[in-house]
Amino acid sequence: MKPIFVQLRCAPGKTYEVADAIYKTELVSELYSTSGDWDLLLKIYLGEGEEIGKFVNEKIASIPGIERSLTTLTFTAF
Repeated sequence: MKPIFVQLRCAPGKTYEVADAIYKTELVSELYSTSGDWDLLLKIYLGEGEEIGKFVNEKIASIPGIERSLTTLTFTAF
């Protein structure tokens, strides 16, 4: 397993609520607040063969307060 970092942009005033909801899912190993264009930084450990896009879209995207693009969750993985 290797760590993958995902940055999320939250709706205005929703960063705390989104962070709390993500924390409660127990899907991420670490969660940080950031400044600038992105609000949250998640540290996720993926298993062998898991895809980051699928993981985020299936397990994180449904959390209310996360801003999305027109078709998918807005995120950057590196």
